[in-house]
Amino acid sequence: MIYRMLALNVDRTLLQTNGRLNKSTKEAIQYAQSKGIYVTIVSSKHFLAVKRIAKSLKIDNHLVTHQGAYIASELEKPIFVRRLSDQTVRDLVQLFDSYPCQIRLIHEKHALATNPEKSKPLLAKSIFTPAISFFYSIKYTDTILEDLETQPMDACQLEIAFHSKKDLHECRRMVENSFHEVDCVLSNDHQLHIVPKGISKLRGLMYLCDRLGMTMSEVVMIGSGLDDQPCIECSGLGVAMGDAPQEVKRSADWITRSADENGVAYVVKELFRKQQPIEFLKKLNVIKK
Repeated sequence: MIYRMLALNVDRTLLQTNGRLNKSTKEAIQYAQSKGIYVTIVSSKHFLAVKRIAKSLKIDNHLVTHQGAYIASELEKPIFVRRLSDQTVRDLVQLFDSYPCQIRLIHEKHALATNPEKSKPLLAKSIFTPAISFFYSIKYTDTILEDLETQPMDACQLEIAFHSKKDLHECRRMVENSFHEVDCVLSNDHQLHIVPKGISKLRGLMYLCDRLGMTMSEVVMIGSGLDDQPCIECSGLGVAMGDAPQEVKRSADWITRSADENGVAYVVKELFRKQQPIEFLKKLNVIKK
């Protein structure tokens, strides 16, 4: 099989547990691009944070961000964007306000979040503060609903960090039963993403493939989270990181090393060193131009 796209998750895939990019990962991404492989990042993270990582990797392509709700190579020039309605955002915030959790409303330029200090213990704060720095403006407030009264926000997604799994699953059931205009995406055991109906990393990746004239069978997807599992299952080659949850590993065609063990660099170099450059394959009419 010939692969034309490499899609990568961020946390515990591109980034090590210390939040840094390893030199060997950078070299591997550049090696794949030198072969003509279209490299993209598929992430739940904010566009500006993902764009900063992409810049470090010398990736100028479209990025699938906000769980697939915002796809762009440059801010304010999205090729796809989907937003939650203002009323839906208000209703969801009102629901989550009654639980011990931290709420974050995400727009591609900024974010509005409940004060971490108000959410005890510090679990939510640790979930929403990864080792990498954020590269967009975040306003912290004790009263999100009051802020929305004066300044409505057309958010692409909501991120909710819960203190207990019980509260997470209870809220997830209520949202799925009562808010038919949204989808719930479980990112990990304590974090829930609320996105417009039909939005997901997989749908975003499929949209990008269609835009580029590629098929999912030509994609190598490398991921580590529960929300990466559909992409891993539907790609031509699905790769799970060595420390991914067992259900993600079971969906994968290949299990590589962990991010701390340079898993991305290992699988990229092993896979693409045997594949001829894309332009050469086009000259041979092995693949269509």
